[in-house]
Amino acid sequence: MDLLLEPPHGVGPVRLGMTLDEAVAAVSPWGEPRVRTRPNRVLVTISAKCDKVGVEVLLEEENTVTAIELWWPGEGRETSTRVLLDGEDVFRVPADELLARAVERGWTVDAENPENPVVPGVSLGFTRQTSQEVPRNADGIPVHFTSVLVAGEKYYDYRYENAG
Repeated sequence: MDLLLEPPHGVGPVRLGMTLDEAVAAVSPWGEPRVRTRPNRVLVTISAKCDKVGVEVLLEEENTVTAIELWWPGEGRETSTRVLLDGEDVFRVPADELLARAVERGWTVDAENPENPVVPGVSLGFTRQTSQEVPRNADGIPVHFTSVLVAGEKYYDYRYENAG
């Protein structure tokens, strides 16, 4: 299976702006989703697994999907599911190559924190952090991304409000 990242619209069958019920229905074919209410900024999360790829659907505004985060299955776990951004597998193509291609597309990449780069305006957020034994570059940072988040165009604007 391929999960297509379509920033800033969604991932596969999960679309930004869906209601809680619509999002639960969208991920249910992958197995029984778990719905949790969170006391922090995220009001509700829907957790599911798509062939070992972790999926977290975030509803940060009342009953509305605001972001979808996908997680690499983890060390020693294989999956036939590919998480694709413009045809490239986010968890199998080296992170630096994916970020270079994003710049080639004309996207702004904020890699001030190389373990958590973002592409504001598109909006994509990546994570390379892991405690697992994985290949690392000369700086000790994992070669591949361990998660990717797709959100609305203004999702990361808060990071730049006081910049100037």
